[in-house]
Amino acid sequence: MSRIGRLPVLLPSGVEVNHSGDELSVKGPKGSLSARLPSMIRVEVADGELRFVRPDERKQTRAFHGLARALAANMVKGVTEGFAKELAIEGVGYRAELKGKTLNLLLGFSHPVEVEIPEGLEVKVEGTNQIRVEGIDREQVGQFAAELRSIRPPEPYKGKGVRYADERIRRKVGKAAAGTAA
Repeated sequence: MSRIGRLPVLLPSGVEVNHSGDELSVKGPKGSLSARLPSMIRVEVADGELRFVRPDERKQTRAFHGLARALAANMVKGVTEGFAKELAIEGVGYRAELKGKTLNLLLGFSHPVEVEIPEGLEVKVEGTNQIRVEGIDREQVGQFAAELRSIRPPEPYKGKGVRYADERIRRKVGKAAAGTAA
Protein backbone atom coordinates (compact mmCIF):
# COMPACT_ATOMS: atom_id res chain seq x y z
CA MET A 1 0.00 0.00 0.00
CA SER A 2 0.93 3.63 -0.35
CA ARG A 3 2.70 4.85 2.74
CA ILE A 4 0.92 8.18 2.57
CA GLY A 5 -2.44 6.95 1.30
CA ARG A 6 -2.99 4.38 4.03
CA LEU A 7 -2.64 6.92 6.86
CA PRO A 8 -5.99 8.19 8.14
CA VAL A 9 -6.70 11.92 8.29
CA LEU A 10 -7.91 12.81 11.77
CA LEU A 11 -10.84 15.24 11.84
CA PRO A 12 -10.63 17.74 14.72
CA SER A 13 -13.83 18.86 16.41
CA GLY A 14 -15.65 21.55 14.45
CA VAL A 15 -14.65 20.15 11.05
CA GLU A 16 -17.36 18.83 8.72
CA VAL A 17 -16.61 16.69 5.68
CA ASN A 18 -19.03 16.09 2.82
CA HIS A 19 -18.25 13.66 0.02
CA SER A 20 -20.31 13.31 -3.14
CA GLY A 21 -18.91 11.65 -6.25
CA ASP A 22 -15.35 12.90 -6.76
CA GLU A 23 -15.98 16.15 -4.84
CA LEU A 24 -14.73 16.45 -1.25
CA SER A 25 -15.66 19.55 0.73
CA VAL A 26 -14.30 20.42 4.15
CA LYS A 27 -15.78 23.10 6.40
CA GLY A 28 -14.07 24.36 9.55
CA PRO A 29 -13.61 27.37 11.81
CA LYS A 30 -11.48 29.33 9.28
CA GLY A 31 -13.64 28.66 6.21
CA SER A 32 -14.47 25.97 3.71
CA LEU A 33 -12.55 24.31 0.88
CA SER A 34 -13.49 21.81 -1.78
CA ALA A 35 -11.49 19.78 -4.27
CA ARG A 36 -12.00 17.08 -6.87
CA LEU A 37 -10.33 13.85 -5.88
CA PRO A 38 -9.35 11.09 -8.32
CA SER A 39 -12.52 9.12 -9.14
CA MET A 40 -10.90 5.71 -8.61
CA ILE A 41 -10.12 6.39 -4.92
CA ARG A 42 -12.95 5.69 -2.46
CA VAL A 43 -13.36 7.91 0.61
CA GLU A 44 -14.68 6.57 3.92
CA VAL A 45 -15.66 8.86 6.80
CA ALA A 46 -15.99 7.10 10.15
CA ASP A 47 -15.05 7.58 13.83
CA GLY A 48 -13.76 11.13 13.31
CA GLU A 49 -11.29 10.21 10.58
CA LEU A 50 -11.04 10.02 6.81
CA ARG A 51 -9.72 6.88 5.16
CA PHE A 52 -8.86 6.34 1.51
CA VAL A 53 -9.22 2.98 -0.24
CA ARG A 54 -7.88 2.07 -3.69
CA PRO A 55 -9.36 -0.69 -5.86
CA ASP A 56 -6.15 -2.15 -7.36
CA GLU A 57 -2.36 -2.06 -7.26
CA ARG A 58 -1.60 -0.30 -10.56
CA LYS A 59 1.14 2.34 -10.42
CA GLN A 60 -1.18 5.23 -11.29
CA THR A 61 -3.78 4.12 -8.75
CA ARG A 62 -1.12 3.93 -6.03
CA ALA A 63 0.04 7.47 -6.92
CA PHE A 64 -3.53 8.81 -6.83
CA HIS A 65 -4.05 7.11 -3.45
CA GLY A 66 -1.33 9.23 -1.84
CA LEU A 67 -2.46 12.34 -3.73
CA ALA A 68 -6.05 12.05 -2.51
CA ARG A 69 -4.93 11.66 1.10
CA ALA A 70 -2.49 14.59 0.86
CA LEU A 71 -5.13 16.89 -0.67
CA ALA A 72 -7.63 16.01 2.06
CA ALA A 73 -5.05 16.43 4.85
CA ASN A 74 -4.10 19.87 3.50
CA MET A 75 -7.75 20.92 3.35
CA VAL A 76 -8.36 19.82 6.95
CA LYS A 77 -5.23 21.61 8.17
CA GLY A 78 -6.13 24.71 6.16
CA VAL A 79 -9.63 25.13 7.63
CA THR A 80 -8.36 24.58 11.18
CA GLU A 81 -4.89 26.21 11.35
CA GLY A 82 -4.26 27.82 7.95
CA PHE A 83 -1.01 28.11 6.01
CA ALA A 84 1.61 30.86 5.86
CA LYS A 85 4.72 31.69 3.84
CA GLU A 86 7.22 34.34 4.87
CA LEU A 87 9.33 36.31 2.40
CA ALA A 88 12.31 38.56 3.06
CA ILE A 89 13.44 41.45 0.88
CA GLU A 90 17.20 42.11 0.68
CA GLY A 91 18.79 45.15 -0.93
CA VAL A 92 19.42 48.84 -0.39
CA GLY A 93 16.19 50.77 -0.99
CA TYR A 94 14.16 47.61 -1.53
CA ARG A 95 10.92 47.67 0.45
CA ALA A 96 7.26 46.71 0.50
CA GLU A 97 4.15 48.50 1.66
CA LEU A 98 0.51 47.54 1.78
CA LYS A 99 -2.15 49.81 0.27
CA GLY A 100 -5.58 48.25 0.74
CA LYS A 101 -5.73 45.08 -1.38
CA THR A 102 -2.56 46.03 -3.29
CA LEU A 103 1.03 45.23 -2.36
CA ASN A 104 3.43 47.95 -3.52
CA LEU A 105 7.02 46.71 -4.03
CA LEU A 106 10.09 48.88 -4.62
CA LEU A 107 12.70 46.44 -5.93
CA GLY A 108 15.24 48.51 -7.83
CA PHE A 109 13.21 48.88 -11.01
CA SER A 110 12.54 52.32 -12.48
CA HIS A 111 8.94 51.99 -11.27
CA PRO A 112 7.16 50.50 -8.25
CA VAL A 113 5.61 47.08 -8.84
CA GLU A 114 1.98 46.84 -7.73
CA VAL A 115 0.57 43.37 -7.09
CA GLU A 116 -3.12 42.69 -6.47
CA ILE A 117 -3.71 40.37 -3.50
CA PRO A 118 -5.98 37.46 -4.55
CA GLU A 119 -9.29 36.83 -2.80
CA GLY A 120 -8.92 34.47 0.16
CA LEU A 121 -5.36 35.52 1.03
CA GLU A 122 -4.13 37.90 3.70
CA VAL A 123 -0.81 39.69 3.32
CA LYS A 124 1.01 41.40 6.18
CA VAL A 125 4.10 43.59 5.85
CA GLU A 126 6.30 43.63 8.96
CA GLY A 127 8.76 46.50 8.95
CA THR A 128 9.62 47.34 5.37
CA ASN A 129 11.29 44.12 4.28
CA GLN A 130 9.27 41.20 5.69
CA ILE A 131 6.14 39.89 3.92
CA ARG A 132 3.82 37.23 5.36
CA VAL A 133 1.25 35.55 3.09
CA GLU A 134 -1.55 33.69 4.93
CA GLY A 135 -4.57 31.72 3.81
CA ILE A 136 -6.50 28.46 4.13
CA ASP A 137 -5.61 27.04 0.69
CA ARG A 138 -2.04 25.71 0.68
CA GLU A 139 -1.76 25.79 -3.10
CA GLN A 140 -2.92 29.40 -3.34
CA VAL A 141 -0.58 30.59 -0.56
CA GLY A 142 2.43 28.87 -2.14
CA GLN A 143 1.59 30.10 -5.65
CA PHE A 144 1.22 33.74 -4.59
CA ALA A 145 4.48 33.62 -2.58
CA ALA A 146 6.25 32.14 -5.62
CA GLU A 147 4.86 34.90 -7.85
CA LEU A 148 6.14 37.56 -5.44
CA ARG A 149 9.58 35.91 -5.38
CA SER A 150 9.69 35.71 -9.18
CA ILE A 151 9.39 39.51 -9.52
CA ARG A 152 13.00 39.92 -8.33
CA PRO A 153 14.59 36.53 -7.45
CA PRO A 154 17.69 36.70 -5.24
CA GLU A 155 20.91 37.09 -7.18
CA PRO A 156 24.01 35.08 -6.20
CA TYR A 157 26.58 37.88 -5.84
CA LYS A 158 25.10 40.22 -3.24
CA GLY A 159 21.92 38.29 -2.39
CA LYS A 160 19.65 41.18 -3.42
CA GLY A 161 16.03 40.34 -4.22
CA VAL A 162 12.99 38.63 -2.74
CA ARG A 163 13.58 35.28 -1.06
CA TYR A 164 11.73 32.93 1.25
CA ALA A 165 12.57 33.65 4.90
CA ASP A 166 14.09 30.19 5.40
CA GLU A 167 15.86 30.08 2.01
CA ARG A 168 19.65 30.10 1.90
CA ILE A 169 21.26 31.77 -1.10
CA ARG A 170 24.49 30.23 -2.36
CA ARG A 171 26.83 33.14 -2.85
CA LYS A 172 29.35 33.37 -5.66
CA VAL A 173 32.72 35.06 -5.51
CA GLY A 174 32.85 38.24 -7.58
CA LYS A 175 35.54 39.30 -10.01
CA ALA A 176 39.16 39.20 -8.93
CA ALA A 177 40.48 42.68 -8.16
CA ALA A 178 41.56 44.56 -11.29
CA GLY A 179 45.10 45.94 -11.38
CA THR A 180 46.77 43.21 -9.34
CA ALA A 181 48.76 42.02 -12.34
CA ALA A 182 51.94 44.11 -12.86
